[in-house]
Amino acid sequence: MGKALIIGCGGVASVAIHKCCQNSEVFEEIMIASRTKEKCDALKEKLQGTTKTKIRTAKVNADSVEELVALIRNFGPDVVLNLALPYQDLHIMDACLETKVHYVDTANYEPEDTAKFEYKWQWAYREKFKNAGICALLGSGFDPGVTGVFSAYALKHHFDTIEYIDILDCNGGDHGYPFATNFNPEINIREVSANGSYWENGHWVETKPMEIKREYDFEGVGKKDMYLLHHEEIESLALNIPGIKRIRFFMTFGQSYLTHLKCLENVGMTSIKPILFEGKEIVPLQFLKAVLPDPATLGPRTVGKTNIGCIFRGKKDGKDKNYYLYNICDHQECYKEVGSQAISYTTGVPAMIGAMLLMNGTWTKPGVYNIEEFDPDPFMEALNKWGLPWKEDFDPVLVD
Repeated sequence: MGKALIIGCGGVASVAIHKCCQNSEVFEEIMIASRTKEKCDALKEKLQGTTKTKIRTAKVNADSVEELVALIRNFGPDVVLNLALPYQDLHIMDACLETKVHYVDTANYEPEDTAKFEYKWQWAYREKFKNAGICALLGSGFDPGVTGVFSAYALKHHFDTIEYIDILDCNGGDHGYPFATNFNPEINIREVSANGSYWENGHWVETKPMEIKREYDFEGVGKKDMYLLHHEEIESLALNIPGIKRIRFFMTFGQSYLTHLKCLENVGMTSIKPILFEGKEIVPLQFLKAVLPDPATLGPRTVGKTNIGCIFRGKKDGKDKNYYLYNICDHQECYKEVGSQAISYTTGVPAMIGAMLLMNGTWTKPGVYNIEEFDPDPFMEALNKWGLPWKEDFDPVLVD
């Protein structure tokens, strides 16, 4: 069917690459490219005897549009799957524009020098991608990603209008460390220590970090404290779900994590402002990332489950309706299958699915789109097939 260039070789990329190799009818050939070619080669070594997919590797600096363009021209992919850092989104989009190749990512752009992530930078590319006749699919992970697909599916099949969406992201996994992050520590800590916000009645309401807390009883996990955070899919769903009144995003955190984070914040270790140390400039958060456990090493020691989904409230045929759509994923099962824990798995599988739907022509619209702007049905079907089966609850407990 075609060729995909996958940029990045971390935890999420590793899962997406495993899944592409399981799906060799669509992914006949892939190239794994990263700043550290040895990581790409090691993954190729591990996988090439198990799949019909032809695997190639390359070294690339994703900050260099020139290098990216040369690599894309040399390999000739049908789609570029960006699983590098969010700081690199725009460089990779520029390279896709220059070479007229479809683009997929899992996280929206954020500038390196400010912990602010929003879609405006990528949405500014809409006309350019349209004119080039190529598609950029933004946010094909779980949240953002599956949460947007769930929203489109709920609207298509269960509601005339959706008025309230609560996105609940629960990780009931235990890795045994007093403090570690389940994905890139730099991105994770920036996200968690930023102000929270939610969308209500056409505008943003800002909250202090961790100010709003609720308890919820998650199937497969049990009761957990969850906290309101700002999250990027709120921005696109507010635009794409007509009649929406409020969207909130909650994530669970254990007390140990929060206590450590507060302490690190208090001593300045989560700062992204460079400081002078022994004559060199270092960014405290980047130093902290270097001393924390690498999320890619958490797989074998993480036990428990994740439960991520959306609770919708709205109207159908003039009547009030509630509907909860969610996925439960087991850390150990994920590790057995692809050598990664469930956090990487729940993002890597949808990344492969998004790339597949562009490659096989199921989703084709030139321009820049968020995932909920496409027909959700093929994606929902693929989730069941590729390891993230979803569940429904027509009488869920609501979040006040």
